[in-house]
Amino acid sequence: MTQIKKVAVVMGGLSGEREVSLSSGKGVTEALKKSGYIVKAIDLTQDISKFVKDLQSFKPDVVFNALHGVYGEDGCVQGLLNLMHIPYTHSGVEASAIGMDKEKTREIAEKIGIPIAKGGLCTKEEMEKKMPKLPYVAKPNADGSSIGVTIVRTKKDHEQLIKNWGKNTYKLVEEYIPGHELSATVLNGKSIGTIELVPKAGFYDYKNKYTDGTTKHIVPAPLPLKQARLIAKYSEQIHKALGCRGVSRSDFRYDDTNKRHPRLVFLEINTNPGMTPLSLVPDIAKHKKITYDMLVKKLVEEAQCD
Repeated sequence: MTQIKKVAVVMGGLSGEREVSLSSGKGVTEALKKSGYIVKAIDLTQDISKFVKDLQSFKPDVVFNALHGVYGEDGCVQGLLNLMHIPYTHSGVEASAIGMDKEKTREIAEKIGIPIAKGGLCTKEEMEKKMPKLPYVAKPNADGSSIGVTIVRTKKDHEQLIKNWGKNTYKLVEEYIPGHELSATVLNGKSIGTIELVPKAGFYDYKNKYTDGTTKHIVPAPLPLKQARLIAKYSEQIHKALGCRGVSRSDFRYDDTNKRHPRLVFLEINTNPGMTPLSLVPDIAKHKKITYDMLVKKLVEEAQCD
């Protein structure tokens, strides 16, 4: 393998997760510099021609993809980098595109035996005609960082959701699963651990994800051995089924309100998880004695095109 000297860290982007991506990119850039790489941070904006010129001018050996959300982790930038023959971190076009589509990912998970929440895609008109059983969760089918996620508990909440439906033709509507919020990380096909998120108030939404002190991180998640093994198995299975590379993070709910029949439910996968100071993957990796700098370097060293 050719020695990697120059790394372009692509960050920013055009999605609602732009600020999160910039934070991830900043941390990655600093880590790579400490590891001795020549690094250039490139902010992806609407000026795609400038983005391409920046890459062509710098001539990186590898691109570290620190983008989040649409265009960055849905296969778009991956396809462009494939065309430019520049190896990049994280998953390729197909895995990224499928992983960004929550309903498509749910379908694949169900086919390989991973339990999912009851529900599916709904239009505004369908929701006006029939209200799902309360409580339920509604969210965009292709956004991350819990942007636009709503827990609908009352008829008034339901009416408010319809009133503020927004531009999305469809929303993913699922039964609400009570219990514990969990995330499991897979690195190179193997589970490296699970974290539990305990917000001080509300649920694990955008504010609680990215505001310091609002959510308690528990690593490893205090799960019964059977459930710990199941979440590791499921996260590895969905990583493999989608053809993910590098690192992925899968989100679950663990409902143990019925002690005799606890329930572990898969929610979604993130093929390009955050690398901010409050992100989950670095926390889980740290528990396995993989430092932030080590994790970043490992992803760079294993970068490739499709």
